[in-house]
Amino acid sequence: MFCIDYAKALPHNDFMANVISMDKKIAVISALVEGCSVRSTVRMTGVSKGAILRLLASVGAACSEYLDATLRNVPAERIQVDEIWSFVGCKQNNVTPEIAAERVAGDAWTFVAIEAQTKLVISWMVGRRDAGFASEFLQDVAGRLSNRVQLTTDGHKMYLNAVIDAFADQIDYAQLVKIYGADPEGARTYSPAQCLGIKREFVLGNPDAEHISTSYVERQNLNLRMQNRASLA
Repeated sequence: MFCIDYAKALPHNDFMANVISMDKKIAVISALVEGCSVRSTVRMTGVSKGAILRLLASVGAACSEYLDATLRNVPAERIQVDEIWSFVGCKQNNVTPEIAAERVAGDAWTFVAIEAQTKLVISWMVGRRDAGFASEFLQDVAGRLSNRVQLTTDGHKMYLNAVIDAFADQIDYAQLVKIYGADPEGARTYSPAQCLGIKREFVLGNPDAEHISTSYVERQNLNLRMQNRASLA
């Protein structure tokens, strides 16, 4: 995989060179790629948590640059877009003026676009869940495609103008709107609302109703959440 190849190619004057040997770097990245937590990687390799996180940040930056440079002119057919919630430091409701003045904190949303046939992640972006970030994200997606595609998002209103800004009328676009209702067993603090059904809304072009779906990107986001949950830190 590219991230392991990158670990092998790190220059000798890299700031990690005198801390972790090449074999250790490869072992660390291999363990993380396989889904091991940082703490379990510490136990298996003997490398400190701080050194692992620094190496992970270095390799992650290289992977991001590689994706940005190579994922161009992608001949995709059907794109699914969704966003996944997380937070930096603390949840948005717990961000005090003192915390906000000291560092970045609060809610963070990761936008993900996946190609339904190949399961290739076309693009991703971390930001706020608003029209500005949605527009910037979809413009990046549009810039990586070589042809007209069918796009499916959820029913969030931020996508309506964002899709037009990014693609104009050169797209077949539909929204998959989920209809929620109250939990028949009573409200629970951490339980999601019950999904009663879905509704397909045709927005632009001529999307194929059979392929109006966000199931693949939702599965991708579930994998992302499970592999990066707080207990694995």
